[in-house]
Amino acid sequence: MIAPGKRIYAIGDIHGRADLLDQLIDMIEADDAARGDADFQLIFLGDLIDRGPDSARVVETVGGLLASGDQVRLIKGNHEEVFAAVATGSAQSARLLMKIGGYETLASYGISRTEADRGTIDDLADLLKARIPQRHLDIIEAGEDMVRSGDYVFVHAGIRPGVPMEQQQGSDLRWIRGPFLDARRRDPFVVVHGHTPTEAVEFKPGRIGIDTGACYSGKLTALGLEGAEHWVLQTG
Repeated sequence: MIAPGKRIYAIGDIHGRADLLDQLIDMIEADDAARGDADFQLIFLGDLIDRGPDSARVVETVGGLLASGDQVRLIKGNHEEVFAAVATGSAQSARLLMKIGGYETLASYGISRTEADRGTIDDLADLLKARIPQRHLDIIEAGEDMVRSGDYVFVHAGIRPGVPMEQQQGSDLRWIRGPFLDARRRDPFVVVHGHTPTEAVEFKPGRIGIDTGACYSGKLTALGLEGAEHWVLQTG
């Protein structure tokens, strides 16, 4: 259940598809207006960047929404974690970033593959700091680990089974898969998450997965919640 008078929309992994985000925001605004008055909240589940063609515009759009008021929340995904680490000079993270779609993100900021591959990791970190607006790095760094509302917990990847919520580690909340997806949990809440792409929204006992592989499928998903009701909005 969501608290009476409240309506939540949670958006799954965007991965640089600014075009789909624009469409989905329009759909959410129309849906919210059609449903009548309620305390509106929008939660981004992370992985704004990488793989898709326009990560920079996604971050700009989300940053603008965050600046509009406290009704918008951003959860940090594993891709944001890696990107932020590269900007501070992590060699290990730089190698990982390029394997998980980072070249496309850098291109959206005007950094070519040739430039990204030239020089040392320190050079790459300096290049990011020179080309990427500081406000974008601040947006990414400010992402939260978790948002709780009523009987729902919103995270990027999942939670570590058997660990109290106040003891959950950020690394699990952003990276976990098998131990969370395969667990038979009996928690008094439902986890809404992204991170693991599926063809359709996954409604499973104790969890709802809303990463529908937007980058490749064209289906960017939002889960709507109000009272005991839930519904899905989806591009494509």
